[in-house]
Amino acid sequence: MTPADPLLHLAGVHAGYGPIHVLKDLELHVDAGEIVTLIGANGAGKTTTLLAISGIITASAGTVHFCGQDITAVPAHALPGRGLVQVPEGRKIFPRLTVHENLLMGAYLRNDSAGIAKDLAHVHDLFPILRERQRQSGGTLSGGEQQMLAIGRALMAKPKLLLLDEPSMGIAPLLVQKIFQTLQRLNRDEGLAMLLVEQNARQALSIAHRGYVLETGNITLSGPASDLLADPRVQAAYLGG
Repeated sequence: MTPADPLLHLAGVHAGYGPIHVLKDLELHVDAGEIVTLIGANGAGKTTTLLAISGIITASAGTVHFCGQDITAVPAHALPGRGLVQVPEGRKIFPRLTVHENLLMGAYLRNDSAGIAKDLAHVHDLFPILRERQRQSGGTLSGGEQQMLAIGRALMAKPKLLLLDEPSMGIAPLLVQKIFQTLQRLNRDEGLAMLLVEQNARQALSIAHRGYVLETGNITLSGPASDLLADPRVQAAYLGG
């Protein structure tokens, strides 16, 4: 990967589920240090895009490059060790494990105990509630607290790119605000790149550098987030304008 290369690049990606063809010739990229958002209606293919990037489904055509390497056929379990980490839709924490154990699961590929301890302290700094609740079972947390836990678990894997699937879903507005402020902080202070899929298009575009609009598996609009926020088509379709 040279400095000019995107951190993530999808070229001509087709993907779906058996005979169901969802993504059609998809092209997008994320540069180092960027927050990029992917917005669109339910069923547009946003989650399928993330699954194709993270190897949970395999693209039937096209390529996915990450850090300058072709990862199209790399199995999902091998990608977190390369720095590609997903926070899944619905959080999918381990409800019977404690908050502390959930966070340590994010570091399961690591053996640097001093680094793990430092990153655990950092997650506690970002989300103090996780320190307070560290002995509780994950399943006893509220939806917003579970989302913080899912993000914290992903951060314990030391990502180069964080894939986030609907982080505001089913969460109280006050906690949504806290979560998005923390994502901005991670990007601003640490340069962590993110690809954000989000139904709340206004919230997503307000923190992103660039955005893509996905409709029935195709990118129909793209550009700086501020331009998309001001675009009458985006306002009418996704911003209640």
